[in-house]
Amino acid sequence: VQLQASGGGWVQAGGSLRLSCVASGSTLVINRIGWYRQAPGKEREMVANYGSGERYAESVEGRFTISRDNAKKMAYLQMNNLKPEDTAVYYCNGNIWTPAAGSVDYWGQGTQVTVSS
Repeated sequence: VQLQASGGGWVQAGGSLRLSCVASGSTLVINRIGWYRQAPGKEREMVANYGSGERYAESVEGRFTISRDNAKKMAYLQMNNLKPEDTAVYYCNGNIWTPAAGSVDYWGQGTQVTVSS
């Protein structure tokens, strides 16, 4: 299983970006999928998670929305009203079941989000 994230870029404060994450693999079940981010000099933190329900970091509540399309094996993070403090590398993370490995946590490569003031 591989997770491929895309959609990062540069945006001015107040702008929007939409991140996408696709899981590759023929037979898999996405138990949970989410987004994390890591800013320079800081620890990686959870931004949004979608398992049985949606969960958000307090800092993005009301501005970010996570969604998933199980048929397409994709997850999205719609980010509105972006702030400079949202600048970070964003990572897709999923707990995915396959017949061969069972339920395993996977990380995608990061995608850079830069918000200028």
